[in-house]
Amino acid sequence: MKDERTTGKDESLSKLLHAWKTEAPLPPRFQEAVWQGIERAESCVRVPLWRLLAARIEAAFAQPALATAYVAVLLVAGVSAGYWHAEDRTAQTKSELRSRYVQTVDPYQMPRP
Repeated sequence: MKDERTTGKDESLSKLLHAWKTEAPLPPRFQEAVWQGIERAESCVRVPLWRLLAARIEAAFAQPALATAYVAVLLVAGVSAGYWHAEDRTAQTKSELRSRYVQTVDPYQMPRP
């Protein structure tokens, strides 16, 4: 919330700025020089690589088709990795159960104390 003193100062400053008139002419091609200065300042600003990459990814994902394809690829990759992991664990479990069964059936395969 603005204070009454601040509001009064803002209004008086605003009135003063509106009443201010300059008589001096601008130098020739002043606007062109200003825009060239702005362009030079913007070209000197170095943008980090990660920001450029993030901007490109954001622009690409703004397209629904690409975003959907990306999600589909990640989903297939996740399901495939889960399946292969489960297959590996199942093979390990089967091998362990086979050796336990053989040890219970064949007395010579029993571990010795």
